[in-house]
Amino acid sequence: MTSELEKAFQEDQDKSAEKTAKEIFTTIIQTKQYVGEIYSISYETALVQIHDHYRQQVGGIPSLSFLIATRVNPEESIDYKTEDASVLLLRVMDAAPLPNAPEAERIRVEAAQRASAEEYAHWDNMMDGQTNNLLSFAGVKCKVIGTFFLDQASEMGADDSLVLRFGSDISNYYPNRGLKVYKPNSKALSLIVNYREPDRKKQQTNQSVIVGKIRYASTNRSFQGVSDVEVELIPEDLLGQKTALFGMTRTGKSNTTKIIIQSVFNLRFSNEHPLRIGQIVFDPNGEYANENEQDANQQKNPSAIKNVWKSHFFGKEEDVVTYGILPHKNDPKRKLMLLNFFVEQNLKIGKEIIDATLVSDGSKYIQNFRQVVFEQPDENDYRAMTRYKRRVLVYRALLKKAGFEAPKNIQPETKKLFNQELISALEESAVIVGDTGERHILNANYESAAKILQKEKPTWSELATAFEYLYNFMTDKGGSYQEFENWYITERPKASGDPWADEDLKKLLEMFVRPNGSRQIGKVRNQHTSTTTTDYVVEIYQHLKDGKLVIIDQSSGEPDINKSSADRLMWHIFRENQSLFRQADKNIPEIIIYLEEAHNLLPAGTDMDLKDVWVRTAKEGAKYHIGMVYATQEVSSIQKNILKNTANWFIGHLNNTDETRELRKYYDFEDFESSIRRAQDKGFLRVKTLSNLFVIPVQIKKFEV
Repeated sequence: MTSELEKAFQEDQDKSAEKTAKEIFTTIIQTKQYVGEIYSISYETALVQIHDHYRQQVGGIPSLSFLIATRVNPEESIDYKTEDASVLLLRVMDAAPLPNAPEAERIRVEAAQRASAEEYAHWDNMMDGQTNNLLSFAGVKCKVIGTFFLDQASEMGADDSLVLRFGSDISNYYPNRGLKVYKPNSKALSLIVNYREPDRKKQQTNQSVIVGKIRYASTNRSFQGVSDVEVELIPEDLLGQKTALFGMTRTGKSNTTKIIIQSVFNLRFSNEHPLRIGQIVFDPNGEYANENEQDANQQKNPSAIKNVWKSHFFGKEEDVVTYGILPHKNDPKRKLMLLNFFVEQNLKIGKEIIDATLVSDGSKYIQNFRQVVFEQPDENDYRAMTRYKRRVLVYRALLKKAGFEAPKNIQPETKKLFNQELISALEESAVIVGDTGERHILNANYESAAKILQKEKPTWSELATAFEYLYNFMTDKGGSYQEFENWYITERPKASGDPWADEDLKKLLEMFVRPNGSRQIGKVRNQHTSTTTTDYVVEIYQHLKDGKLVIIDQSSGEPDINKSSADRLMWHIFRENQSLFRQADKNIPEIIIYLEEAHNLLPAGTDMDLKDVWVRTAKEGAKYHIGMVYATQEVSSIQKNILKNTANWFIGHLNNTDETRELRKYYDFEDFESSIRRAQDKGFLRVKTLSNLFVIPVQIKKFEV
């Protein structure tokens, strides 16, 4: 009795499997789309014989289009366990000569010669019917992309249902067994280009967005039956991954970036698994932060990605935040990327920004200045605190001289910072008293410095003057500073053995006597404001943690300043997420970085340049939940380690072999090299994402809010 039940159960299982197999294969194999037969096959390529009649019937066979080959007849019963129960996915590469090619060519030439005597006759009409039919067969060379087959959903047997799987090769072939070839359209093509591995689908929330439609060639005719097949993107493919957008100017990189940003932003509106992903766009041309005519939609209303929140009924304006160096008349809510360089908590940060801007200046005094670091000592260490306060006073005076506006609540104070013995030494070097008591001025500058430093609350400009004179006094071999220094080191009460002026103070004071000193520092003053006390990088990181879209408008800044501020912001994001990772925090925020004109930010140096934040992000960003989307027209300029770690690719038109030769190294872009150089259509991209197992040619849709 038990065996009969088991037998009945198994029969039911087999019938269910056969039904499922038939449904799946009927979707893929469209018998009306028959084009020909495979007559030669290997593990890498397949040669297909196609008759002109079938080629015309299916609307043509464009180069790089998909074909499928199989022995399955969907009208008959199907046992999914047999070797023949599979479908090969092919990509059309080029024509292939048939064995009778020389003879066929001779006949065509002779026919063409006869047709030349007829004004409106074509040479194919000069043949008899049988000859014309035989010569209508042609060979097509295809690349074998992989194999579609059926298998149980669970390898452990817990789920006996059948699913469609894809292998990126063929496990076996028989050279003497024919395979029928079909051109997939509509549902079959949609299933192929939007195929996702069942195991990977289980790991995702399975939210997909439409990014465009299939497009095989620049000559894109609607009657071919593929122009309406939509291509989907899984936004989660971008999380923690590197994504490349390559293409010449005006070929659709920015539009594609906006489509990606929009798809990730809209994850928050999912009913089942809402996701708030922090996104930050470094916008060198202001095309994302500002509305401009190149974004005009069909109603001629300019739109920008900053308005992406309007694309959904439940969108909130506060979920998009724009930052810039300067205010914008059309963006009153823009936050300014400015720092108060004077306040205590920003001294170190502001100095680092200045140092980064001066990194290429080879002047000795500038490099000495860059070595000064503002680390506050223990407040209980009176001597160390006095030295620290003296350096801070000098540094702030230097900022004021460089054109930085000082906050009204920060006024210079010299109390207990310049002792009476130093003042006396200045006065002694400034004045000589004769035998009759008459005072003779030897150096009015020293006398002026002494008077200013004795004031409890001098002005910033007075201090700038005093510090210039003080440095001259300290380096004046004819003055009395050395005598004062010796006394300070060894003879004064409770002498510590340390000089009055430490090396950092000397490096700061030297900047006042150098004509270019304050001018060099002044390059950064457009990043300063006297009206804030916070650091914008902390604010931006909090926005990203909250899942907001942050747009950094860099169109109004100097390139060096934009680079240094982007580096500083990126380091903050990297280190904060890295810190959470090391603490085993389960709530590390997912963040995606977008880089336009990426060749200006990403390095092209050696693979081991780990001091660069972009290289570190490329190598380690995935585990710290940081994704990167970078767009450029210069593939060869991108650091090799970043390219090697890129999972998602969107490739538009590139006009030279230097760039396309670099692409040949990755996935199967070699197949598209010629097309990438030739087709200049805007938005015509070749796409490979983490979920897609092969490259798909796509016409990206126009971004609209």
